[in-house]
Amino acid sequence: MQRRILSQISQSAKLNFRFTQNFLFSSNETQSPNLNGGGDDPLYSDVPKPRRDKSERKPYPTPMKALIRRAKEERESRKAEPVKLLEHPPGNGLLVPELVSVAHQVYRARLSLLYGLSKLIQFIPVQRCRFCSEVHIGHVGHEIRTCTGPKSGFRSATHVWRKGGVGDVVFFPKCFHLHDRVGKARVVHDERHSVPRIPAIVELCIQAGVDIEKYPTKRRTKPVYSVEGRIVDFESVVENDEMEKNVLDSYLGAKIDEMERSSKCERMDQSNDVEGANLREVSIRTLASWFEMISGAKEMMEKYTVWTCGYCPEVQVGPKGHKVRMCKASKHQSRDGMHAWQEATMDDLVGPNYVWHVRDLNGPALENTLKRYYGKAPAVVELCVHGGAPVPDQYRSMMRLDVVPPERDEVDLVA
Repeated sequence: MQRRILSQISQSAKLNFRFTQNFLFSSNETQSPNLNGGGDDPLYSDVPKPRRDKSERKPYPTPMKALIRRAKEERESRKAEPVKLLEHPPGNGLLVPELVSVAHQVYRARLSLLYGLSKLIQFIPVQRCRFCSEVHIGHVGHEIRTCTGPKSGFRSATHVWRKGGVGDVVFFPKCFHLHDRVGKARVVHDERHSVPRIPAIVELCIQAGVDIEKYPTKRRTKPVYSVEGRIVDFESVVENDEMEKNVLDSYLGAKIDEMERSSKCERMDQSNDVEGANLREVSIRTLASWFEMISGAKEMMEKYTVWTCGYCPEVQVGPKGHKVRMCKASKHQSRDGMHAWQEATMDDLVGPNYVWHVRDLNGPALENTLKRYYGKAPAVVELCVHGGAPVPDQYRSMMRLDVVPPERDEVDLVA
């Protein structure tokens, strides 16, 4: 009897010890920050991960099952009603009325962003690698070994820095301009030299309602028809002539507005060329233009389709991707150089160029052994923050402002 009681007491003590040990271990996991940027800790889960393998395809923003279900529904509706009038813009060739003002705001915000960046890089140094797309904000380039350019193995993946510019801070990929986004939605391979290429975000603004004289586009006054999946336009010649007259008037108005904006920029140029006294104001205004451009572009992408290649940075704005055989990424031989089109994200439309966050521009270079303690931010945000703009709330955890990196002789003492 005593042996049974003693065995039960020992078993209960073991269970209690295991429960306490597991509880302490789980609480330590949830309370200790994960400085590697992975795991289940929500504080540092938004730190951008290193560049993935080029042979892997980009993840789909929309699940594949949802895409298959949507394609089946469209095919069934096309069989049930072969000829129908498209009602909802922009699929019917008309503009989305509530997005016309948004398109103009995004277009102006992009101009303001480029103007502000051109002023900031005169006071804040920008470095870029000679062999890869890595960018760094600071007087001295970092020593983190992440170079993937030619012969990077001979340099132990060390970057070779040179002076950068505005195009290194923010990247605007180019796409083919569509004169008629509904009637002729695709550019074939033989038209690759005759069709102009412009920044994709500018093309998005043009299709959403911005009129630029250099890049004309067809505006419709009546919706188009879909006949067995093909777009048919029944507008008369007289209506087209009236429409072209209205478009010409809008071109003239847009040209006048562009001249006014250019004169305003010239006045700002004369007032800000004296000293860097207004550097903080320029940084705040540039950062506001960045967020205005990003938010407006996201709103337009909900209605106007933007495509990207699953293996390369190519982007196309329109109902379909182009047919130009220019892909040189992984598995392009099996596609005969054609792009593997899929739905694009905001980072595909505007490249943010994530850079390592530097606390002091005049401080020592970032070390490779301490990279797990450093944060990241888009190059535009990093540049504006060093110019005097306040740190945006959505990038505080990504920049790891609450993490103090140890000194070189203290690395072995940190757990």
